[in-house]
Amino acid sequence: MKHAVILTGGKQYRVAEGDVIFVEKLEADAGEEVTFDKVLCVVDEENSTIGKPFVEGATVTAKVVKNGKSAKIRVYKMKPKKGYRRTQGHRQPYTKLSVEAIHA
Repeated sequence: MKHAVILTGGKQYRVAEGDVIFVEKLEADAGEEVTFDKVLCVVDEENSTIGKPFVEGATVTAKVVKNGKSAKIRVYKMKPKKGYRRTQGHRQPYTKLSVEAIHA
């Protein structure tokens, strides 16, 4: 099985064909195809190619399944004995991708 490590949103993801991954929000609508050209390494059954820093000519094609927001987290700040309390919520946006092909 062929695997690749891609760089997107400041993070590295190990992907294979058919994988479904959640990445930082991309500017693409559901149903569109996205191509990643920042491929750090490609691993096949026989050999592996590691880039310096990226593999030349390697791309990973993925299809956008949906865009959404993750579950809400609460950010709470407090200073004891001073009466200072602040509560803030945050929902991180994401893009759900289905990996279609790895070209190396």
